[in-house]
Amino acid sequence: MPLMHPLLRRNYGQWKWHDRPRPGVLHHVARSGEEVWTVRAGTQRQLDVYSIRTLCEIADTHADGFLRFTTRSNVEFMVGSADRVAPLIESLGEHGFPVGGTGPSVTMISHTQGWLHCDIPATDASGVVKSLMDSLHHEFTHEEMPNQVKITTSCCQINCGGQGDIAINIQHTKPPTINHDLVAQVCERPAVVARCPTAAIRPAVVNGKPSLEVDEKKCVCCGACFPPCPPMRINDPVHSKLAIWVGGKHSSTRTKPSFHKLVAAGLPNNPPRWPEVTEVVHNILGAYKANARPFERMGEWIGRIGWPRFFELTGLPFTKYHVDDWRLARPSLNASTHVYF
Repeated sequence: MPLMHPLLRRNYGQWKWHDRPRPGVLHHVARSGEEVWTVRAGTQRQLDVYSIRTLCEIADTHADGFLRFTTRSNVEFMVGSADRVAPLIESLGEHGFPVGGTGPSVTMISHTQGWLHCDIPATDASGVVKSLMDSLHHEFTHEEMPNQVKITTSCCQINCGGQGDIAINIQHTKPPTINHDLVAQVCERPAVVARCPTAAIRPAVVNGKPSLEVDEKKCVCCGACFPPCPPMRINDPVHSKLAIWVGGKHSSTRTKPSFHKLVAAGLPNNPPRWPEVTEVVHNILGAYKANARPFERMGEWIGRIGWPRFFELTGLPFTKYHVDDWRLARPSLNASTHVYF
């Protein structure tokens, strides 16, 4: 609260109405009559010192020194009069920060750390985001979608990126390759065994040395064993692929939260631009934009038309990998953290 813009602090919880004058701009009117314009711009998330200083200078010049970052890596500036909005937008554009991401648009893509910080990535999540947002710039700066589209990326199958209308995740397609000569020196074997979610790892003695072995019938190639035991190499330049999922949702707005579902698998992990992934995402967004009803989220649209029609409209092939036959899978793949009465 002490760090909030003074107008927001004075009128906290006392807003009368709000609207969106243009994409990327929110306008709130308080019961006191005071007004706040919020300008939202996209950033690259992995911000260097120069970019942070540039954003702070823009805030000092146009927004009384106030800014905040959203959970999806947008930056927001608050001003108290309408005549300050246009100069602020112009300054952001001059420095390469596009204004948008509000209303029925494609929002900034949330993603995991990738090669920069994470210890188990098989791709660079931030690189996938960069290539996608370059091609989706128009959809970010214009409100032309049926509803807001939230896209996530994750650099491993554990999926720190969370559920999204469209999610791009890595898939390891082969169990880890074990360097048995290093396991006893590097790994705490009980911790590795406990880390496996499907009990596929067990202690073993190989060539007279303590080691580990993997039951490949139980292994789901998630990569959870690699952080506590780097000799269990799961990343592979050929067999680690990208997959696209759709229909995920965190909120309970309109419909309950839902898990996203697999619609495309085995896409090449092809840096630096990932053209195959970008093409599939464009196909899905195009079908959603042309066929969904106003205010329908991606999962709601698919639920209305059915999966056969979704695959027909998007032109994606339906394969055996879309059938969930894992023996421990939940019957419905629907879960919620909310309590309903």
